[in-house]
Formats: sequence, structure tokens, C-alpha cells
Amino acid sequence: MYSVSLRGVEKRYPGGGTEPVVALDDVDFAVEPGAFVAVVGPSGSGKSTLLNVLGLLDDPTAGERRLDGTDVTSLSVRERTAARKESIGFVFQDFHLLPTLTAVENVTLPTTFDPGTADDRAATLLDRFGLGDRLDHEPTELSGGQKQRVAIARSLINDPAVLLADEPTGNLDTETGESILAEFERVKREGVAVIAVTHDPIVESFADRVVELRDGVLSPGTDEDAPEPSARGES
Repeated sequence: MYSVSLRGVEKRYPGGGTEPVVALDDVDFAVEPGAFVAVVGPSGSGKSTLLNVLGLLDDPTAGERRLDGTDVTSLSVRERTAARKESIGFVFQDFHLLPTLTAVENVTLPTTFDPGTADDRAATLLDRFGLGDRLDHEPTELSGGQKQRVAIARSLINDPAVLLADEPTGNLDTETGESILAEFERVKREGVAVIAVTHDPIVESFADRVVELRDGVLSPGTDEDAPEPSARGES
């Protein structure tokens, strides 16, 4: 069974003229537990749309989407929110931190733990990322790289089955970026499926597989080592 899979997925947006804008075009994509896949491609190729569809933040126009073997294509907004909170960690490119909350409070926002346990786990994650002395700092008191590390800690707070990351090393120096990728490697060994959109060759070097999106299409051969999703999206 795949952690997450897409079959025949399309995503179209209304265009300025008569033709819609095609962001994803008949995409088949599957990631098994414990795999790290890097998604590359030029700007505007559909990479962020792919993450949003995988992460239940946006619905496909057509096709099938599965999470842990369950068809989640047509869930209600409330059902999508619950599934995302339980199973998916998301690292946004622009952080999405709340400016009036401290680092710990931002990390615990999506938590399913009780408040005391959540604070302890958040502090542990932040310390692991070198922010043990910034627990009570608000985002305005943090550098871009520190905000990125807070966002990554938040994505891991609920022990997700799938970790989605949009340019996870984009605001980090090489040493810190490699420490974050080492953390991705750790959760991958625990069975988490990691999918990262990137322009960073270092991220590609950590990945088990690299796939390329161009004009909404997965380029032939770039995903050839991955098993094909079956008609029901299961292995």
C-alpha cells in the first residue's frame, strides 16, 4: 500500500480566455512508506499545485487521490481537515507562522496531543533544530532560516505518515539545510513518506527518487523506478 498516490489527476483553473489553465495533466504518482522523493521542474510547472493536491489543501479537477490506501478524492472540507491533521505534515515555502505566537506555540498549533505533552514535544523538536534558546521568540524576532526550522518542527509535531515540503532548504545555509535533510532521513527510516519540491541539488542528493514536472506533466522516465499505482491506487 502506498502512503499517498494519484491516478489520472488533473487540475485546471479558469483562464483569462476561453481555455482553462492546466496545472496538472493526467498525473500518476505514488510514494510508498519510507521513501524520499524530490520533485523538480521550472517555476510554474505545477510543483506547488502537486503538493497542495497531495496535501488535501486543494482538490483535483479529475482523477483519484488516495491516502494510506483510502480514497480521499471527494472528502468534505471538514473531513479533509481531519485527515490532513492526522496524517500529513506540510512545510510551506513562506512559513505560514502566526506573528503573535511564540515558536513553541506555532509548532503546537496542529497538535493532537494534550497541551502539556505538546509543549514538551515542540520544545524537543525545536532544540533538535538548534532553536532551544528561541522557544519564546515570536516570528519577528527570528531570522528567515530560524522561521523555516520552526515551520519544519511544526510539520513533524503529529508524527505524520506523509511529510510534504515546499523548498525546505530555501532559506537555510548549507550546514543547517543538511541537518534538516538528516531529520527527513530519520523520519523516512521510521516509515514516513517524504515528498519535497526543490531547486536544491543537495535535496536531490538525499532523495531516493527524483521526478520532474514540466507544464503539469510528469516527464517520461523520471519516475520509472516507482511502482505504478493500480486502478485502486494500491500496491
